[in-house]
Amino acid sequence: MSAEAADREAATSSRPCTPPQTSWFEFLLQESLLEKHLRKPCPDPAPVQLIVQFLEQASKPSFNEQNQVQPPPDNKRNRVLKLLALKVAAHLKWDLDILEKSLSVPVLNMLLNELLCISKVPPGTKHVDMDLATLPPTTAMAILLYNRWAIRTIVQSSFPVKQAKPGPPQLSVMNQMQQEKELTENILKVLKEQASDSILVLEAALKLNKDLYVHTMRTLDLLAVEPGMVNGETESSTAGLKIKTEEMQCQVCYDLGAAYFQQGSTNPAVYENAREKFFRTKELIAEIGSLSLHCTIDEKRLAGYCQACDVLVPSSDSTAQQLTPYSQVHVCLRSGNYQEVIKIFVEDNLTFSLPVQFRQSVLRELFQKAQQGNEALDEICFKVCACNTVRDVLEGRTISVQFNQLFLRPNKEKIDFLLEVCSRSINLEKASDPLKGNMAAFLKNVCLGLEDLQYVFMISSHELSITLLKDEERQLLVDQMRKRSPRVNLCIKPVTSFYDIPASASVNIGQLEHQLILSVDPWRIRQILIELHGMTSEREFWTVSNKWELPLVYSSVILGIKDNLTRDLVYILMAKGLHCSTVKDFSHAKQLFAACLELVTEFSPKLRQVMLNEMLLLDIYTHEAGTGQSGERPPSDLISRVRGYLEMRLPDIPFRQVISEECVAFMLNWRENEYLTLQVPAFLLQSNPFVKLGQLLAATCKELPGPKESRRTAKDLWEVVVQICSVSSQHKRGNDGRVSLIKQRESTLGIMYRSELLSFLKRLREPLVLTIILSLFVKLHNVREDIVNDITAEHISIWPSSIPNLQSVDFEAVAITVKELVRYALSINPNNHSWLIIQADIYFATNQYSAALHYYLQAGAVCSDFFNKAVPPDVYTDQVIKRMIKCCSLLNCHTQVAILCQFLREIDYKTAFKSLQEQNSHDAMDSYYDYIWDVTILEYLTYLHHKRGETDKRQIAIKAIGQTELNASNPEEVLQLAAQRRKKKFLQAMAKLYF
Repeated sequence: MSAEAADREAATSSRPCTPPQTSWFEFLLQESLLEKHLRKPCPDPAPVQLIVQFLEQASKPSFNEQNQVQPPPDNKRNRVLKLLALKVAAHLKWDLDILEKSLSVPVLNMLLNELLCISKVPPGTKHVDMDLATLPPTTAMAILLYNRWAIRTIVQSSFPVKQAKPGPPQLSVMNQMQQEKELTENILKVLKEQASDSILVLEAALKLNKDLYVHTMRTLDLLAVEPGMVNGETESSTAGLKIKTEEMQCQVCYDLGAAYFQQGSTNPAVYENAREKFFRTKELIAEIGSLSLHCTIDEKRLAGYCQACDVLVPSSDSTAQQLTPYSQVHVCLRSGNYQEVIKIFVEDNLTFSLPVQFRQSVLRELFQKAQQGNEALDEICFKVCACNTVRDVLEGRTISVQFNQLFLRPNKEKIDFLLEVCSRSINLEKASDPLKGNMAAFLKNVCLGLEDLQYVFMISSHELSITLLKDEERQLLVDQMRKRSPRVNLCIKPVTSFYDIPASASVNIGQLEHQLILSVDPWRIRQILIELHGMTSEREFWTVSNKWELPLVYSSVILGIKDNLTRDLVYILMAKGLHCSTVKDFSHAKQLFAACLELVTEFSPKLRQVMLNEMLLLDIYTHEAGTGQSGERPPSDLISRVRGYLEMRLPDIPFRQVISEECVAFMLNWRENEYLTLQVPAFLLQSNPFVKLGQLLAATCKELPGPKESRRTAKDLWEVVVQICSVSSQHKRGNDGRVSLIKQRESTLGIMYRSELLSFLKRLREPLVLTIILSLFVKLHNVREDIVNDITAEHISIWPSSIPNLQSVDFEAVAITVKELVRYALSINPNNHSWLIIQADIYFATNQYSAALHYYLQAGAVCSDFFNKAVPPDVYTDQVIKRMIKCCSLLNCHTQVAILCQFLREIDYKTAFKSLQEQNSHDAMDSYYDYIWDVTILEYLTYLHHKRGETDKRQIAIKAIGQTELNASNPEEVLQLAAQRRKKKFLQAMAKLYF
């Protein structure tokens, strides 16, 4: 049907602009019909769909006589199509919000490029090089539209996009989607490269002080009639749709602010620019009003941006009091001032200014930090959660699961804090009845959820509970508590007062005993014991808890104290102090020990010295767990006290062996070798085996740099350890006169038992001392006759090479000790390559080849920056490489064997060729050929694959040989560099495989 026929049908039809039985595209080519269509209330197709159809038709490629694809022809039909697309966009007033929402990036890019073309923007000219002030208004506006869209698209691409659920797979649709995706990515790449220019263009636009104009359907019609004649009108100040300066600047400021904000994630300093632009946008909106036709800003989103900028970049003239609560919380989180965050949350419980979602996000952030190993935040998490819970209670929401989890194990501190938050979160004089009711119900439910009556009394006796709970609620709560408590006499008359709990002796004693178990305050413990002894003189209260345990040497002295109260107090203070020390609660342990010391000083010099010894051990633990971990040396006072303890000669003073162990280990760990070798009194070497052992270790470390002949102390240390690891045999003569071996037991001739030696060695942290003792036990392990695979260790040559009486040594115990010591040493420093090699050799000797390879590779990785540097030859010795080769061979990884053969000082061609002949290989085979640098091995591979008819693999080998850097004519430096690069890549690939 012709266009004239369509006009006639449209004129006679009762429904305006009814399309004939042709495509919408052909029908609307007539401009008058397009305008009629766009004036409909709900045009179908929609305007944005028309833009897509017009531009798709205009961009269809053509084909020449040879059926080759050609660009779309620049004919009248295509120019009209592009003009129609521009007219539809003009009908939409060039609203980027509408266009971006409905058009894809490639279509909108084409549309705006056509706008630039029709607006007389010279093609190929950078927009940043053009002076907007001298350009015609419509040209300047076209440039602004394009660059605004460019940075908006970049910002939008940085947001996560929810993937649409794919429908049934259709090849044509999938190909079209893939093409559009690739086209979009290419356009985004170009836009991002030009982002800095686009920002400069928009910054320059903010300096304009004149109104701009954008093309309308009328101006586009005039351009289409005869561009030369109407050019003056379209470029004048009266053509097109007028955009006021303030409206233009408002849109530009908002878009620039969003761009700067997006860049702030990688450059925080840019947030200041974003803040400036967003606040300028707010000022301009206030000037032009929010009902502007040509300035559409999402004010909720703008408010969110402003709020975020306020937090990220508080204004320089703001004081802490002028910051918003959001800013204050953010600043406190960044500085680690969590107590201030808690204070803000408590104050907010009165004002309800912070949204609940924001408070929950802060709690989630703190939980994540706590889960990453920051144990100090556990208490902060509970306090913030308690603040949020009270806020939920006041607003009538249910209590969160997080609070119930954190309150599973209540203690006095938690309940005190919860009551403080509740008190500060409600103004009883001004609060409404619903608020008071919510708080009362919360306190009542907390009481009902507690099992410990002591904590129930803490809440119920609080001033807030007295004010909020009604008499009948108190009575009901009392009844429920009495039924739950087995120690309350249920036969008595109902109480008239909430606090009138039966004061029978059994109840009071039970409550006090429970408080005694929980308390770590020495003065509170003393007060409870005084009350208990005032109630009964028949009980021994040091037996209340089976967790209160003292070493026998201490308990025998303490239980001999005649006064029962003093005996209980000393026993409990010391038991609680030792328990706190064990769980590393050193502050409470120190308080308990100090109180006990003050008490026993009055009547027992013996117990006074015991407490001084325990406080010395506690100070050692405190330093090792605190500043000692960072390498800070202990104070000289502590070293002097350790020396004093070691030299102490008070035979009737009870002592714990662990104190001697810790003191000697302390001196070795902090390299006090001069004292141990030269200044230790002779009597101490005879009386204290740990001092003797420490003296031998210190002397061996001191003599280590000297010649082998001077290492007499090493021989003495060897003999002491061999004696400790020896066994004694018991024999029995039978009736026939024959002697039979019936039992072997640990020899008593050593200076200590093997278990004591191992316990002492596991207190050492000094690397050299650990290396010395490890090499001794490794050497002792290697001297046995039936050993097949020796274990290597640093400094192993300083020890004797034989033992006169091999049968006397318990080699099974030695092997266990070596494994225990290596495991402990690696827990101290997992990056010591010498210890890693020992661990690898142990696994190799016990046929655990995969684990052995793991540790051989780890040893090389830690001393070469994950193989980015060459592994030192003293780490990857020929013996280590040969063991790695054997591991790979036994794991059927034969290509890896051939590659490792190159690592030897002299390449082992025999083993390499034999491994390559294996066809049952479990490794990646030909994918490893790029790691081979020896041409002989590559030539053999070529021959082998040719012989087997494996053409593809032969080509891979030939390609590897053909690399220019492997040419034998190259300088030696080039060949070594090629080998080193392949070593690095191969070892990194092996590490990823075995780590």
